[in-house]
Amino acid sequence: MKIIVFTEHENGILKKSGKEAISYARDIANNTNAQIIAITINNSSINTTEFGNCGATSVYSINGSNLNNYSTEAYTECVSNIVNDENPSYIIFANTYTAKSIAPRIAIKTKSGIVSGVISLPSSENTVKKSAFSNKAFSYVKLATNRNVLCITPNSYEIKNFESNSSIVEKTINIDSSAIHTKSINVKKEGGKVSLTEAELVISGGRGMKGPENWYMIEELAELLGAATACSKPVSDMDWRPHSEHVGQTGLTIKANLYIAIGISGAIQHLAGVSSSKVICVINKDPEAPFFKAADYGIVGDAFDILPKLIERAKQLKN
Repeated sequence: MKIIVFTEHENGILKKSGKEAISYARDIANNTNAQIIAITINNSSINTTEFGNCGATSVYSINGSNLNNYSTEAYTECVSNIVNDENPSYIIFANTYTAKSIAPRIAIKTKSGIVSGVISLPSSENTVKKSAFSNKAFSYVKLATNRNVLCITPNSYEIKNFESNSSIVEKTINIDSSAIHTKSINVKKEGGKVSLTEAELVISGGRGMKGPENWYMIEELAELLGAATACSKPVSDMDWRPHSEHVGQTGLTIKANLYIAIGISGAIQHLAGVSSSKVICVINKDPEAPFFKAADYGIVGDAFDILPKLIERAKQLKN
């Protein structure tokens, strides 16, 4: 049996979501001699130990024409070619924006079944559990095809250390320009920030912060704790914060180990994007705020009184 895992990297470093996907694939294989093939595209700094410790048997390093910058069409063609050559039982993705754009296309091109938002290993009956209805329910999906694409929800699966070795297989796949109908002109990346979709700790602010000039407190606390910063929809709509930080039903969906919401009432649209977090802490001066019903911990009080105390305590702990 073969399992292919599509991975993403940042400047050659394997992303956390990729490590989770490889660990997931290795656990599917369990104690069999299944080959776990990790795919990395346009990566000149591969750390085989990183891949091997997560459970990858081999790493396919893919390069070729029209693969230097991300393209939905080019990456779809590239991965589909490998799937057709290797004939795996599963193709595993982390459920990132990249996966959402190429996984359905790959499923069609390779005649595979597909399930997104997966949060469990396939059962003995070949059924997987996935989140549904904006994380308000679970669905159990029967895998009825011989080959399946599974997209794993980030932060839903533990990264494991298998202490195995992986080999590098260099592959060149040239994608014809005629297959590409869109191209990247410019890519702007925010540096020095923790990715929201991979963050284990997220500190988020709402209208209770009263204005963008007060966000320095959230940013200072986040820097001290190594957290990502986020915001509610009204905040991004008013341009207090960039839309890339908006979490909720129409923004990013996150699954943090700890989500701290400051000055956010907790409308159902916001809860849809954060309710899968393992622990939710809410700070709000309104004791009747709906968010307290979903919270594991709640602090009733003014954010401008509480945040300075949290920052001071974080500094003490860091020192």
